[in-house]
Amino acid sequence: MTAPENPEQTGRTIVVVGSLNMDLVMRTPRVPESGETLSGHDFSTLPGGKGANQAIACARLGGRVAMVGQVGRDDSGNALRAGLAEDGVDVGGVLQTGEAATGVAVILVEDSGQNRILLAAGANGSLRPADLEPMAGVIGAAALLIVQLEVPLPVVQRAMAIAHGAGVPVLLNPAPALGLPEGILSRVAILVPNESEAALLSGLPVHDPGSAMAAARSFRRRGAACVVVTLGEQGVVVADDAGERHFPAQVVRAVDSTAAGDTFIGGLAVALVEGRSLDEAVALGQRASALCVGRPGAQPSIPYRREI
Repeated sequence: MTAPENPEQTGRTIVVVGSLNMDLVMRTPRVPESGETLSGHDFSTLPGGKGANQAIACARLGGRVAMVGQVGRDDSGNALRAGLAEDGVDVGGVLQTGEAATGVAVILVEDSGQNRILLAAGANGSLRPADLEPMAGVIGAAALLIVQLEVPLPVVQRAMAIAHGAGVPVLLNPAPALGLPEGILSRVAILVPNESEAALLSGLPVHDPGSAMAAARSFRRRGAACVVVTLGEQGVVVADDAGERHFPAQVVRAVDSTAAGDTFIGGLAVALVEGRSLDEAVALGQRASALCVGRPGAQPSIPYRREI
């Protein structure tokens, strides 16, 4: 598989194995109560999915990217593949199946900028470990593998095993949070959970930088080489061999937090592949996500490197 020519993209390929969804987004003053009907604002249909969002973020922020995943053989699937390709992402590893529809996310965005998301996995859920075998060479030659948990865990484990066997570092974004098999973190070079994911996976309360550092320590004891916990408006906490530190967030007016975490991961990944330090990579991720939250939508809100 050959990465597309793009003057803004440099270096070895970042491979993203993960989900692709069509997002059904409605803005609302607040989340309705049980049994309540509430009038919302505008409605839109937008490309999304954590895997695709992170691939787009990496590409727009200067990375050479290949996406591996699955969509349905339907209009949404065609649109998602085309959108990725337009941003310079290699979609040779994005399969289309006639056995399931393209995944869907129903997203309620409150006036405060906070969001609530419901997922229907669709084709994402029928992706199998065997489907990765044609892409094993691409994964094994990558500069970095990025995985999340919106596709079946055995698929994630197989992708990580291929990368681990080839000496490719793995960035795991454990979203949505679920119980991880013992030993899986030993194959993770960079673990990037948010506040709620860190709490669920560590079994510890996470509500501020201090408690996030305690959770990060627990992940390092379980094998993760580096832990980056994102805390929204409270910033980012990092724990690695160099120690623990806190990076305050930029003060911005949030319009929509959808894809902010994915954008942060894109900036973090691209900077690391460029050879920048972890602290510089966190800073790029924070600047990118600060721009993202000021705009509506998932992929439409992800900024380009030239904007930063």
